[in-house]
Amino acid sequence: MLKELHDEHAQALWRYVLHLCGDRSMADDIVQETLLRAWTKWKSLDSSPGGPRAWMYTVARNLVIDDARSARSRYEFGTDEVPERSRDRTDALFDSIVMRDSLAELSADHREVLVHSYYAGRTVPEIARELGIPEGTVKSRLHYGLKALRLALQEKGVTR
Repeated sequence: MLKELHDEHAQALWRYVLHLCGDRSMADDIVQETLLRAWTKWKSLDSSPGGPRAWMYTVARNLVIDDARSARSRYEFGTDEVPERSRDRTDALFDSIVMRDSLAELSADHREVLVHSYYAGRTVPEIARELGIPEGTVKSRLHYGLKALRLALQEKGVTR
C-alpha cells in the first residue's frame, strides 16, 4: 500500500511542497511525514473526497503551514558561519567560585592534598615529602578527597 502511494504520488507531492516552501530538504521531510500519515490512515484514504492524492496534498500543505507558524521558524535563522566564541570570562569565574566553595567544604587534610596535586601539579612523592606524611596516606587522602569533592559538586548541581 505505502509503496503504491509513494510510486504514484511522491514526485508530484514533492514538487508541490517544494513550490510551497522552497527548501529541498524540508520538502523531503514533509513528503516523508505525509506518506507516513497516509500509511497510518490508509483505510480512510479511499473514502476521502478527491481520493488519496487530494488528502495527501492537504496534509502536506498543513505541515508546511505548521512549520511556518512554529516558534523555530519565527525566531531562529540559519547561517553558514559559526558564531564567534564569546571572550567573556563569566563561565570561568562562576566555575572557580563553585570550585572554591566546594573545596572549602572538605576537611583540611583532603583539601591540602588536592590543592597540592591538582593546582600545584605535584606528584604523590613530592606531596608526601612536603607534608611529611607517607605516600600511602597521600593516595588515600586524594581518593577520599576527590570522592568528597564530587559529592559537594553534585549537591551544587554541577556533576552527575
